[in-house]
Amino acid sequence: RGHADMYGCILVPPNDEEGDFGIIFLHNEGYSTMCGHAIIAISTLAVQMKWIDVKEGENRLKIDAPCGRITSFVKVKKGKLMGVRFHCVPSFVVGLDRTIEVGGLGKVIYDLAYGGAFYAYVDMHKNSFDFDLSPTSYRELIAKGMDIKHAVMDADKGIMHPFEEDLSFLYGTIFIDNTEQASGTDSRNVCVFAEGEVDRCPTGSGVSGRMAIHKDRNEIDFGETMRIESITGSVFKATVVSEEDYGPFKAVIPQVEGTAHITGMHTFYIDPDDPMKNGFMLR
Repeated sequence: RGHADMYGCILVPPNDEEGDFGIIFLHNEGYSTMCGHAIIAISTLAVQMKWIDVKEGENRLKIDAPCGRITSFVKVKKGKLMGVRFHCVPSFVVGLDRTIEVGGLGKVIYDLAYGGAFYAYVDMHKNSFDFDLSPTSYRELIAKGMDIKHAVMDADKGIMHPFEEDLSFLYGTIFIDNTEQASGTDSRNVCVFAEGEVDRCPTGSGVSGRMAIHKDRNEIDFGETMRIESITGSVFKATVVSEEDYGPFKAVIPQVEGTAHITGMHTFYIDPDDPMKNGFMLR
C-alpha cells in the first residue's frame, strides 16, 4: 500500500470559525503531532487545487494541527505559486548537552527540544560515530537513531509539555552536521522518527526546535536565516520571528520556508478477497 517512509494527512474541520481546516498526520507508527513539510504540502494543495479563494500576493491559512494552530503563508504572483512559509507553535529548549549511554555507541551527547514535537538532537561533531549523514548511511542512521530514541525515552524525564500531556513523548532523533555543506547550505539534518521512518525533508518541526536551540546558544538572532538541507538535499529556510514566555520556558516562534509539489492523484482499492488488503510492512 505504500512504504515505510510514506507520510499522509487527513483533513478535518477546524477547531473554530477562524480556522481554514484541521489536519491529522499519519506515518508508519500511527499519528503524529506536527509535520512542517505536510503543512507546506497542504498549503500548496489548497492554493493549486483552489480549496480556498486565491488572490495575488500573500494568502494566509490557519491550520489546526494536534500541536496547535499553525499559520501558513502562500505567495502567488501572476497566478503562480512562488513559495510557502509557516509560523510554528512556540518552540523551546528543555536541555542542552545532555548525555546518555546507548548500547553500541557508548556515551551520546544530545540536546532535548520541542518544535511541535520533542526530539533528541545529536550533533555529529560532539559525538564519535562511524557513520555520516549521507544516503549511503541510511540503514545505519535508522538503527542508531532508534537506539538513541529508545534510550532517551527510557531515561530522560524532561519530555514533558507544559500544557498538553498528550504531546509529552519523544518523536525521534535528529542527527545534525552543523557545518557549511558542499551545496552551500548552513547545515544538514537527518531525522529518524516514528518506527524508524526517515524524513526526506529537513523536518519542519525539527528545524523549529533547532531554532530554539540556536537562539538559546546565541547562534542566531531575530530575522537571521539558516538554510538547512536534508538527506536528499532538499532545503528549508528557518528564521526566528519572535520570543515569548511559554510556561516555564522561554520559547521562540520559528518561521520555516520550503516547497512542495503535486506528484499525482492516487486511489487505494480494497478487494475483500485480497489477503493483504490492509497492506503489510517488512521494516
